[in-house]
Amino acid sequence: MGMVDGKVAIVTGAGRGIGRGEAMLLASEGAKVVVNDLGGDVAGAGGDKHPAQQTVEDINAAGGEAVLNADDISSWQGARSLVEQAVDTWGKLDVLVNNAGILRDKMSFNIEESDWDDVIRVHLKGHFAMARHAAAHWRERSKAGEQVKASIINTSSESGIYGNPGQANYAAAKAGIASLTWVMARELQRYGVRVNAIAPRARTRMTENLFGGAMSAPDEAQFDAYAPDNVAPMVTFLASDDSLDISGQVFVVFGGEVQLISGMSPLASISQPSKWSPSEIAARKGELFANHPTMLPGMPGF
Repeated sequence: MGMVDGKVAIVTGAGRGIGRGEAMLLASEGAKVVVNDLGGDVAGAGGDKHPAQQTVEDINAAGGEAVLNADDISSWQGARSLVEQAVDTWGKLDVLVNNAGILRDKMSFNIEESDWDDVIRVHLKGHFAMARHAAAHWRERSKAGEQVKASIINTSSESGIYGNPGQANYAAAKAGIASLTWVMARELQRYGVRVNAIAPRARTRMTENLFGGAMSAPDEAQFDAYAPDNVAPMVTFLASDDSLDISGQVFVVFGGEVQLISGMSPLASISQPSKWSPSEIAARKGELFANHPTMLPGMPGF
């Protein structure tokens, strides 16, 4: 018996990298998996079903069950069709792993409108469109009297949590995904659905050329902290019934480390019993920043 034995899962962007690792581990732990990947390049251009088909073939060859889907998750109909395929194939859906994404890194003053629109569309709209149609399926089952134990695992990023220069579009989308996670966790709890997010730090097509080669694979004898497969165990745990009491959380996953990230919360405050004047705030700004920097610290990672 695997940790997710008998569950039906969708993994988007599962042709390569983190998504492939998630699909493979979920299948090895007993889930039936719809492997989704449009097959585009890092920037979202083109389309190649072969990587996703290879994931499907590898799962089936290992004794698991998987089917291929190449729908565009950033389109309303594509997301609906993907959820319908899971339900039509295996009668239900239990787990949604939103992983698909693209990258168009530029400094904010160089970003073109299409760079902004496409990144927001694929990441933020893609996450929501998938979650929306999955949520409708689970709400219907719950209202029919079924005890639902479902899980959405979103993919945010440390860029969205901390901010990374050159990624205004990507960071905004990933921060939006964290907020979406909190909102949907509150909305769907009554229907038996948990919603969490991970912020993976791993070597993928989107990150392998960043940070001056710092993510390069080490010698075989060393633990590869940036291997994309390191992310899959946390995702599988969040997909399992062992996490029924966890929802609305964001986790950084890196190598052998899992960090629980706090949401936006007050750090300090000042108050008075009347309306502020700008000069009064200026006079007391030191109280706000007594224990905190007035400028953003350096990026702790991506």
